[in-house]
Amino acid sequence: MVKADASRDVILDSVADGVFTVDRQWRITSSDRAVEKITGVPRDQAIGRQCCDVFRASICESDCALKRALKTGRPVVNKAVFVIDPNGRRIPISVSAAPLKDAGGKVIGGVETFRDLSLVEELRRAVRRRHTLQDIVSKSNAMQKIFEILPIIAESDATVLIEGKSGTGKELAARAKERTHV
Repeated sequence: MVKADASRDVILDSVADGVFTVDRQWRITSSDRAVEKITGVPRDQAIGRQCCDVFRASICESDCALKRALKTGRPVVNKAVFVIDPNGRRIPISVSAAPLKDAGGKVIGGVETFRDLSLVEELRRAVRRRHTLQDIVSKSNAMQKIFEILPIIAESDATVLIEGKSGTGKELAARAKERTHV
């Protein structure tokens, strides 16, 4: 059994996703290296503790994926949440959870995997910042007038219809309005 456990640990530690298991009392029974890396909590400090005390996820108290998986008997897949690391940083993750059963089919705990979405969120923020009024370039007097009034329009609750030929920058203007309005 020791050899099988060692092989399992090597396999789990080679996966980029965090994987941990809990017993029926929500105590962490195993954890991989990715859990340590993503959450900043060493596995020797996590084992034996309640999972909600270790990961402090945004869904622990209200909509725990593991609790739902154990209650329904069905897996929960790719639920977007965040955990709080020991420094208080919010780390966006995608969670999947499923019940763990013994050979007789009795539920003995649960398994949860999670993927760090920090890079995805960083890219999403970069894309949102990318489209501003400064992205639109024009020497046209008509466009210069639009550039002047766009911030004023953005401050209102008015609905705006932007018309024009394909490739004239309607989408850039709409995104610039959204960015100015936020």
